[in-house]
Amino acid sequence: MKFAEGKDKFIQSWGVIGSNWGINRTMAQIHALLLIAPESLSAEDVMQDLQISRGNANMNLRELIDWGLVYKELKPGERKEYFYAEKDMWDVVKKVIKRRKKKELEPMVKVLNELDNIEETTPEAEEFKKVLKDIKLFSAKADSTLDRLVNSENNWFVGTFMKMIK
Repeated sequence: MKFAEGKDKFIQSWGVIGSNWGINRTMAQIHALLLIAPESLSAEDVMQDLQISRGNANMNLRELIDWGLVYKELKPGERKEYFYAEKDMWDVVKKVIKRRKKKELEPMVKVLNELDNIEETTPEAEEFKKVLKDIKLFSAKADSTLDRLVNSENNWFVGTFMKMIK
């Protein structure tokens, strides 16, 4: 396989994987491009490589910066902004987990807490409260596990993961 073909396949595949993280395909493709780039790229470089519009490139680069997956760099004597990706995959995974937790888990826990004060005792209300309690318990365990994962060191995680798959 030629490099250009492998590069394209990686960028396209990362785009598909990114949609599972809760980000759009183009944003993930930009991340992939920056991830494999040997040096920082300008927005124009990104536009040209991925054949996307300036607005699409700029919007997605800003979002990647918000996620903490991409950083901006200013080069002396240059007016352009350059961008590079976080290349430590452990840090990438932790940042994705933090973002998804904030976007998905925390709002659900907030709603569950708001529903805690149902006073009725009908069979339907009791079943509702029981299911909410189970979901809340699971959510608390998931939250705790994600916090431990995000705050752990790479060596601990790899060691634990290897024990789990043996």
